[in-house]
Amino acid sequence: MSSPRLKVVLTRRLPDAVETRTRELFDAELNLTDRPMDRAALEAAVRRAEVLVPTITDVIDADLISKAGDQLKMIANFGAGVDHIDIDAAVARGIIVTNTPGVLTEDTADLAMALILAVSRRIVEGAQVVAAGGFEGWTPTWMCGRKLWGKRLGIVGMGRIGQALARRAKAFGMQVHYHNRKPVPAMIAEELGATYWDDLDQMLARMDLISLNCPATRDTHHLLSAERLARLQPHAILVNTARGELIDEAALAETVARRAIAGVGLDVYEHEPAIHPGLMNQANVVLLPHLGSATLEARQDMGDRVIANILTFQNGHRPADRVIPAML
Repeated sequence: MSSPRLKVVLTRRLPDAVETRTRELFDAELNLTDRPMDRAALEAAVRRAEVLVPTITDVIDADLISKAGDQLKMIANFGAGVDHIDIDAAVARGIIVTNTPGVLTEDTADLAMALILAVSRRIVEGAQVVAAGGFEGWTPTWMCGRKLWGKRLGIVGMGRIGQALARRAKAFGMQVHYHNRKPVPAMIAEELGATYWDDLDQMLARMDLISLNCPATRDTHHLLSAERLARLQPHAILVNTARGELIDEAALAETVARRAIAGVGLDVYEHEPAIHPGLMNQANVVLLPHLGSATLEARQDMGDRVIANILTFQNGHRPADRVIPAML
């Protein structure tokens, strides 16, 4: 007789091929409406699932984990970030947590570079003028942005995505600087021509552009506080494709209102999906709807990684993408 299949609950709609494969391999329960589960639905899910497959829109906190049934043995996150999951509480209950690192690196770096270009060259603003019928022909002084060649880019967080962005910036002739918990290996720093700053405040005050590419943790919450935002030069541009909680959004809105910063490009928000009203409808602010990993290839790869992690667990082995508190 074959052994019973794992009960796997997916909290959101995933790519068709991923859902189909999940149904083939497991006793999978899909969310065909693609509406985020409310708290009651999540509580019911952790009481019946052996494996929960959540996304960033699901808050898997200690209280929710305490209500899980004894059968819940794994949380296989669809995404690289795990700040929405209480890892300590999961480990205390003997629940394995996995994520999908690496597969969205290039796509997120592409988007960060796109935001840098969009804000620097006023691309969205220009497209809106054309769409509104306001383009009356070329003039020497109209819609001038700023060139990227020779500018200093400060990358906060030099992990996979930070390094991928640095490679793109180098190709654009930018000078790469970075702040990280520790310097990257000398070989990588040499390849990127990257200058390391152990003092974030010192780096922020000297950069033309800043890109946030670090995870959201207790230590990085409001990493860019009002005090740190005040250190940016008035001609600086700030881009965030990591996590909204890294920036004090109210302080950023005030900084924009005072014209104390040249431009902002955001793909993530502190209270997502809500956005501070002071950032809306500003000519020098480009806002995107969390598109960092939004390519067909990345989402498929993320689903494949989730399935691989579950299969590894099912076969009695440690999943390659297991997340433990010491990693955070």
